[in-house]
Amino acid sequence: MDLRQNPYDFDHLPEAEQYPALMQALRALNAPRSPVFSAKSDVWALEAEELEHLQLNLDLPALDAVETRAGFGSYIDLLWRERTIFASFHQQGQQLHRLTRLAAPLDHPYAALDCIVRPAFVDLSGPQEGFSVSIYVRALGPDLDTATEHWAAALEAIVSLLRSRDLTAG
Repeated sequence: MDLRQNPYDFDHLPEAEQYPALMQALRALNAPRSPVFSAKSDVWALEAEELEHLQLNLDLPALDAVETRAGFGSYIDLLWRERTIFASFHQQGQQLHRLTRLAAPLDHPYAALDCIVRPAFVDLSGPQEGFSVSIYVRALGPDLDTATEHWAAALEAIVSLLRSRDLTAG
């Protein structure tokens, strides 16, 4: 479904209905002034292996690692509206470098951002090959509710960066 053209289709996404933070992120990322739009998304509670991997990657003090027994995550696949960025692996790499640099000082110690550039094919006004970006936001907490709250706050911050002039200004 094309959420840019049919914003009421959000009502047909059970994940967005169940998780308001995802709904807000998708609305913001598919808004007319957003430099990107979404292709697909999902949310999930982290399994034990992914939870352990995130604990190690966040380099939490031992006490925090013990107290972070739950995790929550999501991904959103994004396409750049600007065709020259969409078609250029190099330009997307630069955008992601800028995004991760801007995200580094954010105060979300129990959350992590991962970005992956992938080949993509879209047919909006004719077929075009280029690249998409998968944005993964994962967070930890002592329980699933707290992990979900940390995830929601981090996702909101990342969406703000994706829509900011700082990212697109170069």
